Amino acid sequence: MSTEPTLELHQTKQRVWADDAELSDSMFRNVNLSRANFEDVNLSSTAIRNCNISGATIEDANLAGMRIEHANLSCVTIVECQTNGMSIDGISVAELLACYRSAKAK
Repeated sequence: MSTEPTLELHQTKQRVWADDAELSDSMFRNVNLSRANFEDVNLSSTAIRNCNISGATIEDANLAGMRIEHANLSCVTIVECQTNGMSIDGISVAELLACYRSAKAK
């Protein structure tokens, strides 16, 4: 497979519309992607560091194997999600929920 030349954008302000595109191994640094929409996108093995994703919505996503470290999760809401195998600080979320529900039932 031939490698296409790298498209470089520096100190520019413009919208990008990418559809049916191969952008793997791309690098975004010091970039404003606020209000960007990602739909039917493969972000597997992506690294997100030092990013502000407050107010974001993640819906119908496969986050299996994802690791979140040193993040501000205040006011995060998780609804109708598969949490089997999920842990927080090494504690099973399934066990935490079971303990909570048991204590609340008493």
